[in-house]
Amino acid sequence: MSAPRTGTISVPRPLSAPTVRSRLRGATGAVGLAVVRTPELTIGALAVIVTAAFSWVPSLWYDEAATVTSATRSWPQLWAELHSVDAVHGLYYALMHAWFWLVGYTPFTLRFPSALAIGVAAGLVVALGRRLGGRRLGIVAGLVFLALPRVQWAGGEGRPYATITALSVCLTLVGLTAVRRTRSGRRPVLWWSAYGVVALVAVTFNVYLALAVVAHAVVLLWTGLAERRRTRDSLMTARGSSAQPLVSRRAVRSWMIAAGSAALLVSPFVLAVASQSKQVGWIAGITERTNDQVFATAWFGGLNWYAAVAWTLMAVGVVVAVVRSHRRSPSVRALFRMQAVRVALPLAILPTAALVGATALGEHLYSPKYASLSLPFVALLVALALTVVRPKALLVGGLAVVLVLSVPNAYDVKTPLSKQDSTWARAASIVAAARDARPDADEGVIYGSVYRHPGATADIIRVSYPWAFTGMTDLGVRKDGPESGVLWNQTGDLATTVPARLGDIDTVWFVGGTSRNIEPEAAAVLARQGFVAEHHWQTGTVLLTQYVRAR
Repeated sequence: MSAPRTGTISVPRPLSAPTVRSRLRGATGAVGLAVVRTPELTIGALAVIVTAAFSWVPSLWYDEAATVTSATRSWPQLWAELHSVDAVHGLYYALMHAWFWLVGYTPFTLRFPSALAIGVAAGLVVALGRRLGGRRLGIVAGLVFLALPRVQWAGGEGRPYATITALSVCLTLVGLTAVRRTRSGRRPVLWWSAYGVVALVAVTFNVYLALAVVAHAVVLLWTGLAERRRTRDSLMTARGSSAQPLVSRRAVRSWMIAAGSAALLVSPFVLAVASQSKQVGWIAGITERTNDQVFATAWFGGLNWYAAVAWTLMAVGVVVAVVRSHRRSPSVRALFRMQAVRVALPLAILPTAALVGATALGEHLYSPKYASLSLPFVALLVALALTVVRPKALLVGGLAVVLVLSVPNAYDVKTPLSKQDSTWARAASIVAAARDARPDADEGVIYGSVYRHPGATADIIRVSYPWAFTGMTDLGVRKDGPESGVLWNQTGDLATTVPARLGDIDTVWFVGGTSRNIEPEAAAVLARQGFVAEHHWQTGTVLLTQYVRAR
């Protein structure tokens, strides 16, 4: 063995200030270079990180619990459920079932696919913006998209809205590519076939995505009329152009074939969904809240001041594009930006207008969350206004302001009570802690009501946080949801079910809500069986009581 080395230890000198500054400039430059060279991947990855971070913190709520109970059933049980309810979300539930089979269920794994979908959507928004108006428009649109409050919400929600958003921009990008390939003659049939397939998958994923296909028809019509007018004006001024139009008759015919084929194939599914329309009976008609929902909630998370800024920017972007494209000799850039308006404006406005119109006519279909398919195009319209700004430093400053304004909302959607003030996670932690203190207890549970949702019982909390209730016997269940093909268990007559199931149980939990509270009935039944209340908790709208058998 050699002796240990001795002597002085050299300590590197601290970096001088110029060296630190140069390294910081190098790091900043590297980040900027990555954004410029691969903006789709960079902004997409950033979107995944931002939306996935702390997504496990908010407590689950009713809609997410519907995802959990559906996706954790066996394939036969899920198939039976979709025949009675939620066929509209069938494909999403099937994908989540496969996902949970791979990674297991936790609140994070429930929400992470939505973060991935937002990442894909952000990258596709960049690609669409680049295709319509250049690199700068694409990058700004992608960042604005990520900053939208409703995008932040969708990316942390265990529901299909983030994927709907991604599919809407994907379908639009494929359609735009198909139109351009039709003009150039480079394998247009392949791209129109892809458009039909994506449309079929999209509408199967959510029937409201059919509105994106309808909006594409408006885009084609508007573009065709604009090209005809431009050609006529060119001929009148002796500046005739022989350039082939973007929207030719062949392109329109190809769209009709692709969209019609998809509609024909998906029609049985749409009819099945329509037969379950009673499940959207909770949607109200047109009320005094509808204006606020359209103006602020659907895209901007209910933030009126944010909505006012965004709507103003959207209007500015559209007006500037229209004015510049109608000059006597518009630049190529102005023509491209006007085409971006023709693509984005129908996809932003038409879905909401159609749903609000149907609701006004008596078919209650409009809910702000169903407008998520328009979010990419809202971002594109806002980006059109921001990219008018010159010089580049002012553009960067304006974009920075938009991003900074989104920070409070990004925080708000990651708090424990973010989702309808749900305290289910807190209730589950109370149960888990109390059970840990009595590990040898033989326990049962009676589930009461759940606040604001009369069709469910508080068993919904067990569905959301099953590890807190493992091993408990449900003393009140009359109808098992998975076995009977419905979403939720149903509680029966407590005076009959509870005594018959008590056996050697020495501890009974009551878990219920502050509305339609059945705890007095449960307490009376348990008292007759020799149980007394030992501890009581309330967290938000959830009531918890621990009953023990009297000694």
